[in-house]
Amino acid sequence: MWAQRNSILFVTICLEDCKDPTIKVEPEKIYFKGIGGTERKLHEVTINLYKEVDPEKTIQSPKGRNIELVLTKKEEGPYWPRLTKESKKFHWLKSDFNKWKDEDDSDDVPYSEGRDFEEMMRQMGGLGGSGDRKPNFDDLDDVGDDADGPDSDDEDLPDLE
Repeated sequence: MWAQRNSILFVTICLEDCKDPTIKVEPEKIYFKGIGGTERKLHEVTINLYKEVDPEKTIQSPKGRNIELVLTKKEEGPYWPRLTKESKKFHWLKSDFNKWKDEDDSDDVPYSEGRDFEEMMRQMGGLGGSGDRKPNFDDLDDVGDDADGPDSDDEDLPDLE
């Protein structure tokens, strides 16, 4: 799977139980070789990249069944139309929509820079009130089933035949 930003690419290799894989990142390609999957067979692929990356700045992060790579584009700028140099569609390559961000999306300020989740929810109305005030439900009228009269969905249904 893959996703991108202006200056980086995210490439995730999904292979269950892959021990000691061989991963080589070169300016114009990624090479992967490893044994894994339910049948414990050899998987090998060379991905010819659309443009160049900086192999020195590559970050590899094995996470369970996934191996995540963060590649730095050699030239920051417009998004690549695809990951590969070849314009054909590969059955094993998919977009990673969990990490994808469109080129025209604004970069929001991360929550660690002065905003926290609780404050964001308060602004959206999710926690109500401000500061340490909690909503007071004691003032609500006792609303029963017949407050507005019988509902149309309270009618008896006919027996099934």
